[in-house]
Amino acid sequence: MSTSATEPTYRLEQKRNIAGTFPGPKSAALSERRAAVVAKGVASSVPVYVQDADGGIIQDVDGNSFIDLGSGIAVTSVGASDPAVVAAAQEQVARFTHTCFMVTPYEGYVAVAEKLAELTPGTHEKRTVLFNSGAEAVENAIKIARSATGRQAVVAFDHAYHGRTNLTMGLTAKAMPYKTGFGPFASEIYRMPMSYPFREENPEITGTEAAERAILAIEKQIGADQLAALLIEPIQGEGGFIVPAEGFLPRLAAWAKENGIVFIADEVQSGFCRTGEWFAVNHEGVVPDIMTMAKGIAGGMPLSAVTGRADLLDAVHPGGLGGTYGGNPVACASALAAIETMTEQDLAGRARRIEELTVPRLQETAEKTGIIGEVRGRGAMLAIELVKPGSKAPNAEAAKAIAAACLAEGVIILTCGTYGNVIRLLPPLVISDELLSDGLDVLEAAIRAQA
Repeated sequence: MSTSATEPTYRLEQKRNIAGTFPGPKSAALSERRAAVVAKGVASSVPVYVQDADGGIIQDVDGNSFIDLGSGIAVTSVGASDPAVVAAAQEQVARFTHTCFMVTPYEGYVAVAEKLAELTPGTHEKRTVLFNSGAEAVENAIKIARSATGRQAVVAFDHAYHGRTNLTMGLTAKAMPYKTGFGPFASEIYRMPMSYPFREENPEITGTEAAERAILAIEKQIGADQLAALLIEPIQGEGGFIVPAEGFLPRLAAWAKENGIVFIADEVQSGFCRTGEWFAVNHEGVVPDIMTMAKGIAGGMPLSAVTGRADLLDAVHPGGLGGTYGGNPVACASALAAIETMTEQDLAGRARRIEELTVPRLQETAEKTGIIGEVRGRGAMLAIELVKPGSKAPNAEAAKAIAAACLAEGVIILTCGTYGNVIRLLPPLVISDELLSDGLDVLEAAIRAQA
C-alpha cells in the first residue's frame, strides 16, 4: 500500500528507528527476569521485548521501532493490531470468553466453519473442526484420515515441518531443534523425496517426474492400499520455502484420488492470502481432500482448522474430535474479522504486489553478489537461499550474519531451511510500499556486506 488518501491510519509511525543501543536497558532487565523463570528450551531470535505493534512496525520497550518482515511467522498478515480484529475481539470478550463448544456451543464457531467451506477449494460438501494450533490441526487431520480409510500408514516429505507434538515431530523432517532427544515418535510414518528444484540431482526433472519418483517409492515401500494419507505443504515453510516444480502437486493429488488415499494440504503457513491466493494449492488448481490451516487465520489469536470432505470428517464417531479450547469464541470472532479485512482490502492482491516489488530487487542483488543461489516463493512468502560463492554449498553463516545485521539497523527478518541457509520474508500484507522498500534497502546492504 503506497501512501494515499485510502491508506489505513496507524497508531505507530510506520518508520524504523533505533533510538540507541539494543537490547536497551528495559529489554535487558526483562531478559534477566526471563532467565530466572522461563525454560531455556524456549528460544527467541530477537533479543528485544515488544511493547506495541501496528501495521508493519514492532516497537520495543525501549522505544526502538523495527520493520517487521516476519509477521510472527506469517501470523499477523492483517497487521498486529488490525482495527477490525481488535473491535471483534473486544466485543466478544465483553460477552463471554469461553463456554467450550463441546459443552455449550455458540454461533461464532459455526460462522467460521461456514466461511471456511466458502473459501477453501472445491465445490463439494465440506465439514470443519477447530483447534488451537497448526500442530493440533495436522494431528487431527491424520486421525480423521485413519478413521475414514481404516488404514494406518502416512506419507510426509523431505524438508517437511508439521509441528512439535509427538505425531507431528515424527512427520517433521528436521532433527535439530525440533526432534533431537524427544523420541520415540509415532509409528507408521514414511518420508518420501520432495520436489526441490534448486537441489535436484537432475536439474531437468519435471514436477510430474518428481511426483512419479515419490509414487514409485510409496508403492514399493508401503503399498498404496496401506496408505491412509499423503500430507504435504504446498510451499514448504521451515524447510526453506521450497516451491515444488509445476505438476508435482497435481500428480500426487490425482494418484491419491485413484487409490483412495486422503490428500492433506498443510496450509498452516501458506494460507490466507499469503501467496497471492487464498491458499497455495490454488496456484495449480489442486483440490485437497483435507486442508489444515492456522497462523494467518485469526489476526494473531490462537486458532486452527481442519476443513475437508464431509464424508471424511463425518466418518469420525461423535466425541472423537474436539478439545477444551478448540474454536475459542474470541478467536472465532477475530478470525471472522481478519477474513473480512483480507477480503475488503484484497490482501491476496496485495501479496502479489509485494512479490512484484520484492523479487526483481532480490534477483538483481543475487546477480551482483554471487552468494544467493536462488530467489523463490510466491506472493509475500518469499525466500533467498544463500550459498558459498561458486557452488551450491549451503551458507548458514551468511544467513545468520545477515539477519543480525538487519536487526542492528531496525529490520526483523527470519531464517529457515533444512541447512539453516535461507532467509524468509513474511511481511504483513498491509505493509506500505515505502516501509517495504526501506526494509529491502537494509537487507540488500547486509547481503552485499557478506559477499
